[in-house]
Amino acid sequence: MSQFALSLLDLTKKYGDRTVVDHLNFNVEKGEIFGYLGPNGSGKTTTIKMLCGLVSPTEGTALVNGFDIRTSADQIRMSIGYMSQQFSLYRTLTVTQNLDFYAELYGLKGAIANKRKAQVIEITGLNDYSDRKAAELSGGWKQRLALACAIVHQPPIVFLDEPTAGIDPVARRALWDLLFSLAGTGITFFVTTHYMDEAERCSTVGYIYQSRLIALGKIDELRKLPVVDDPDYRHFELSCSRIMQSFQFFRSRSYVKDVTIFGRSLHVVVPVSITEENLLEEIAQTDLNISDIRPIKPSLEDVFVTLTEREDRKKESKV
Repeated sequence: MSQFALSLLDLTKKYGDRTVVDHLNFNVEKGEIFGYLGPNGSGKTTTIKMLCGLVSPTEGTALVNGFDIRTSADQIRMSIGYMSQQFSLYRTLTVTQNLDFYAELYGLKGAIANKRKAQVIEITGLNDYSDRKAAELSGGWKQRLALACAIVHQPPIVFLDEPTAGIDPVARRALWDLLFSLAGTGITFFVTTHYMDEAERCSTVGYIYQSRLIALGKIDELRKLPVVDDPDYRHFELSCSRIMQSFQFFRSRSYVKDVTIFGRSLHVVVPVSITEENLLEEIAQTDLNISDIRPIKPSLEDVFVTLTEREDRKKESKV
């Protein structure tokens, strides 16, 4: 039995002359929350569809729960959970009726099915909604129901394709708390997301861009990549009351490599020759009212922006 929940081996998908997923090679450990990030159209959903046995690869293969996606697609589909981007359950059925359908779909019957349905209703907090139609649930509760249906058969791996898209921040946090609890029981989660705060919560992150995996590792490892944490530059966070004016000011400075707004703060990247004192001296000559400056490490967003820009430069240099 493999020590990994997932092993991708040169996994590739082409449609005609277009390569959608290009020779992916990585492993996902059992019991971890693996974050799979990338812009729209980068190949995330196609990767998941191949891993779930829904789409056949053009080249390479992958092992899911030890099953080869080329030869054991049926076994894979019965041993995983899947939650799509869009709510795809039966809207006219109640919470319990949806769970009845999925329990039967996965071969659960009688007392075993009833026990498991009661367990997932309790786990996901759906007790007070069991007789409510799916269409009547809020976005957050719909996602809980979708998750309940995805885990009713106790799969060791669950694929979540942008599970929190379109739901409010409170519901997002509650759903992630639930994922942490379930991961603690040994379930492996493979999650795609566009939210950097969600990526920060993953144990390992892979970043796919234009069909290719360009980064893989723990969050701290990615932040320390030389191309990101360049020793020739410093990163500062500045607390601002006049955020847009401060942004425009630093954007106009020739020595500033990059400046980005984060809430009520700016992240500014400058050469190592520019010190905190230098910034304070410049600010003192303005009315920007910047109250605090502190050195920081690159954010996860900095990581992906830097890696994306590097890939774009590579592509331009080949033209």
